[in-house]
Amino acid sequence: MFLTGTAIKEAVKSGEIVISPFNEKNLSPNSYDVTLSPQILVYNLTESGYLDMRKDNPTLEFTIPEEGLIMQPGILYIGMTNETAVSRHYIPMLEGRSSVGRLGINTHITAGFGDVGWGFEKLPDGSIICHKPTWTLEISVVHPVRIYPNIRIGQVYFVQPKGDIKLYSGKYIRQRKPQASKIWQDFE
Repeated sequence: MFLTGTAIKEAVKSGEIVISPFNEKNLSPNSYDVTLSPQILVYNLTESGYLDMRKDNPTLEFTIPEEGLIMQPGILYIGMTNETAVSRHYIPMLEGRSSVGRLGINTHITAGFGDVGWGFEKLPDGSIICHKPTWTLEISVVHPVRIYPNIRIGQVYFVQPKGDIKLYSGKYIRQRKPQASKIWQDFE
């Protein structure tokens, strides 16, 4: 079951969903629009010319200026949302906005699935805290496109899970900046 915009708003008020910062204007009929942070990463391929899954690949970080950044095909831009949009009760899912997609901008490659409890941690005393993580965006473009910071770039929707809920406890639980792949940790 997908939550409507009204249900998302009610779940934010009750604390079942955490969206921060929350702007009611970003509510859609069945999702919440998220915006692009000015912080962005690209992989630094100058040393080897390729990425290695077994290594922590180097990145370059920069800020998208107010006058925009022209993204080029063939480059993966690792961005992030300005917002936290997580839940211990619902499965958050990220998709691009159709207006953005119609410009040939892909907002994520295969990482639009958020786990129940991603960003939450159960402490030894039994209490649960929210680290307020942001969504990482794996952005690519079909042709050169100028993008701007803080634009509404994607939408998060929420799905009711069925069955027992086990909180996410993976390597991205505390991400608060654009996050390159940590798949190299799977080889340790």
